[in-house]
Amino acid sequence: MMSPRTGSYSQPSHWRRHLSRLMSQEDSSSREVNVGRRLQELRQMRGLSQRALAEMSGLNFNTLSLIENEKTSPNVSTLQLLADALDVPITAFFETLEGSMDVVYQKVSERPRISFPQGTLEDLGGGLALGEGTPLLMTLDPHTERESTALVHTGQEFVYCLAGEVVYWVDQTPYTLTPGDSLIFEAFIPHSWENQQDQAARLLMVICPTDQDDRSVTQHLVEPV
Repeated sequence: MMSPRTGSYSQPSHWRRHLSRLMSQEDSSSREVNVGRRLQELRQMRGLSQRALAEMSGLNFNTLSLIENEKTSPNVSTLQLLADALDVPITAFFETLEGSMDVVYQKVSERPRISFPQGTLEDLGGGLALGEGTPLLMTLDPHTERESTALVHTGQEFVYCLAGEVVYWVDQTPYTLTPGDSLIFEAFIPHSWENQQDQAARLLMVICPTDQDDRSVTQHLVEPV
């Protein structure tokens, strides 16, 4: 994301892009992207006037004004010209505005979430990552068995049990977590989880891949990459 303090743009990792895409598919009404507003935000972060950006991109000043004021929708070639002038990837125009915030405050009812076969995942970061770390709240349904294929990715993984009971398998060793118990491990070790109890389990997870292009970490979402 682009920082208002430094003026630089850091492209989100594959893991965060995939998570954001799935979250937006789950709740598209709260993740609508406004290209005009996003363009204005990126321009202002660069400290550029509309006229200055128009000159840098080779676009007509009136065209740029119409885009920012949502009077017209830019085509792909126009967006590419703007992206080149702002020195950002064209995908920057389609990232939600929350991704550029310095502070994220979320009410529990408004937190983005996705469903997967064993339960749900909620994004506690709301688009603001802890470096490459991503804080998640996982709810495991009762009587869910671990996946046949264990997960493996770069970096580390932290787990803290909030409610219920879950068995976290790291390699062939089972770790039973009840409220207050925690677990942290190197994520290149195969890992999986299961909840064989009669009640749902809730876990705080922080997934920290060391490679921002690590695609294997998206297996946690049980979705195709």
